[in-house]
Amino acid sequence: MNKTRLKQLKEIFLNYGILILVYLVVQFFLQAGSVSSLMKGLLVPLCIYSILAISLNLVVGISGELSLGHAGFMCVGAFSSATCSMLLKGSGLSPILLFCIALFVGALCAGVLGILIGIPVLRLKGDYLAIVTLAFGEIIKNLINALYFGVDKAGWHFSLKDSNAISLGEGGTWIIKGAQGITGTPKYSNFTIGIVLLILSMLFIQHFIHSRTGRAVMAIRDNRIAAESIGLPVTRLKLLCFSISAAFAGIAGVLYAHNLSSLQALPKNFGYNQSIMILVFVVLGGIGNMRGSILAAVVLTLLPELLRSLNDYRMLIYAVVLILMMLFTSAPNFIALRKSIVEKFRKKEVAA
Repeated sequence: MNKTRLKQLKEIFLNYGILILVYLVVQFFLQAGSVSSLMKGLLVPLCIYSILAISLNLVVGISGELSLGHAGFMCVGAFSSATCSMLLKGSGLSPILLFCIALFVGALCAGVLGILIGIPVLRLKGDYLAIVTLAFGEIIKNLINALYFGVDKAGWHFSLKDSNAISLGEGGTWIIKGAQGITGTPKYSNFTIGIVLLILSMLFIQHFIHSRTGRAVMAIRDNRIAAESIGLPVTRLKLLCFSISAAFAGIAGVLYAHNLSSLQALPKNFGYNQSIMILVFVVLGGIGNMRGSILAAVVLTLLPELLRSLNDYRMLIYAVVLILMMLFTSAPNFIALRKSIVEKFRKKEVAA
């Protein structure tokens, strides 16, 4: 077995073996009743934020573009899938099939929106791209907050004014009611589905990165002029990468929507702070490092909850941990220290 193949097998074990092992350990503690209600409530969000982190890393780390509108794509996936589930409620289909349909709708809507936004936006670079994607994310959230959507025997009714602009007939129901959002979404999400979607997302993204298209995207990131000179379709490849990232953000939104009984487009859930937090996961985990993005998402999601008992010192400790993680992943001295530790372990393996 050559070294390349051995390295690939090692990567597969690290990427998926650890996730499966963590899942089995968590399931063991769940069956034993040793997991608190707080931790049970965090299991699905951990999967959601991990999917968001690796999907954004596809744009930031692999494509080399800075996007701050990821929460907007998550919002589209959440509301489109929740709307689909509400429309199909009572259709007699099995919950698994209903969730698969909602998952497809959420990913498709977010991916298509990623294409529509990416066509004008990806002509920009650097800070300009970040600002415009941030603005699009806010526009999406505000549009959904202003949307009223109801269904009756006459069909579907939309309005961007208020609920009085729509008069639903007999037996009519509201699906989206402005800032009140959607109420009564079926709770299909659980930890098992979250882990399965995380592993599938990781598998697809890793396959894309190592494919011919992924290598072309990285070539564009490293030297755009050289990539254009050999005939690579720069805009089309960047748009493909951006839309794939948006689609996986939509999948995270589907998980989020079906983990709650009510869904509102609140700033704390889908605002720019959420987009920046997802970017923090990517930066702290290492740009281009998918495992690091998952680890950062898990640590930074768990930490505020684990420190909740410390009250006033909780956010102070959280900020210190953020600084230390940034130094560990970015400071030259820490990078040199990590490399020296890795080299020592490699020498021990060779000697053994």
